[in-house]
Amino acid sequence: MEPIDILLVEDDPVEVLLAREAFEDFKLRNHVVALGDGRAALAYLNRTGPYRDVRLPGLILLDLNLPGLDGRELLERLAADPVLAAIPVVVLTSSLAERDILRARRLRVTDYMIKPVDFHRIVDVVRHVEQLGFAVLRTAATG
Repeated sequence: MEPIDILLVEDDPVEVLLAREAFEDFKLRNHVVALGDGRAALAYLNRTGPYRDVRLPGLILLDLNLPGLDGRELLERLAADPVLAAIPVVVLTSSLAERDILRARRLRVTDYMIKPVDFHRIVDVVRHVEQLGFAVLRTAATG
């Protein structure tokens, strides 16, 4: 089975670099697509414009504080779309605001991580999501 693609929606280039380095350090073979704003992420996920031929990611790592369409609004749009709502989302943020945490829970976010991010936890999430994908494929193939 091929590793899942990961969509990292983060506007801070340093955070993107840290994420890429962490994936290399942990020897993850996942293809990481990094986009710096919510509008580009939505176009990517809807496979419109320059993203017409992309494969949907198996996991979204999402910063809440983005320019333009912020992560909170993007979460709402993901939750409203039955196909996109099935993609696990891990929120990466500096926000400790209770309203953000409660909203994320309401929208069934897989995990909520406060920056600086513990990449050990992200690696665990990636591995868990991949195992779920394997289990789904295996069940479909045997059932």
